[in-house]
Amino acid sequence: MTRRAEDPGASGPGAGPIVHGFPHLETVRSSLTALYKRLSYDTVSAFPASVLPEQVWIGPEEDVHLGAQRVASAMVAHLRLPRARVIVAFRDMVHAGSVELAAGPEYFVELNSRFKDDRRDIGACLAHEVTHVYLHRLGLEYPGVRDNEILTDTTSAYLGAGWLLLDAYREESTVRGDRLVRQALKLGYLTPEEFGYVLAKRALALGDDIEPWFSSPQARDAYRAGLARARDDLRRPPLLGAGWAARRRYAADRRHAEQVLRAPGVRLAETRPDGPGYAFERTGGVLRVSFPCPTCHQRIRVPVRGRLTARCGLCRTELECDT
Repeated sequence: MTRRAEDPGASGPGAGPIVHGFPHLETVRSSLTALYKRLSYDTVSAFPASVLPEQVWIGPEEDVHLGAQRVASAMVAHLRLPRARVIVAFRDMVHAGSVELAAGPEYFVELNSRFKDDRRDIGACLAHEVTHVYLHRLGLEYPGVRDNEILTDTTSAYLGAGWLLLDAYREESTVRGDRLVRQALKLGYLTPEEFGYVLAKRALALGDDIEPWFSSPQARDAYRAGLARARDDLRRPPLLGAGWAARRRYAADRRHAEQVLRAPGVRLAETRPDGPGYAFERTGGVLRVSFPCPTCHQRIRVPVRGRLTARCGLCRTELECDT
């Protein structure tokens, strides 16, 4: 059966203000966990380098249809999809793009006609649409359009194609009549800072820092904001990198857990998005703490016994802890 995935996640003139911050952070984190679970550490590690800027640039002298097909083929190759002809067409539509989710052997992608006049973001749109094909072939999807689009954006960015989606975020001034109008443009469901967060996660895990490639200063600022948030994940207890105030809170919670958790299997508190992230439980008479891995956000559970090295079984990250 053929399904069509359409990407309404585009903002431009008349589309309303661009949302900033991290409103989708929990879904982004769960998407990273799902990606590692479905692909495995070895497969994720097989994407050490991002797609290059010259692979996705369509110059003014190149035929836009042939250029779009060339860029789409580069995305197919980057994501290691079965090699096949990519047919890209342009038409007037509300959405930025759409793709037919079929078994192949050809991929059919449609892009908004406005990309024929402004070619800068063709690569960004194709990165998103080809990632839809990739996830469809993996059988990995979330229920509901919103969460599934966040999964697609996260996967595209984390596997090295979706940095273009952040670079599509820019603020420009245009002349309309006798007025100078300031407008902001973006693609994708994630906020600019959330794209920066995912790309920073990739940089910290794989060493692939693409900040020098950004052509948009606004995209660069969003990347740095996401990097700061990603580094915060490395400073949450019981990790050794936690700050003084967080360590004091953790010590108080640990003392409370030691007093309260007498019965086996009783959890002190569920993890909340605005909470500390860790939770205590007593199993078999041993007090343990669980916390999200700062790389893949799979929960890790270790005994409370001071300094130790924990190893995430999903992404193989080794973490120095003080429990």
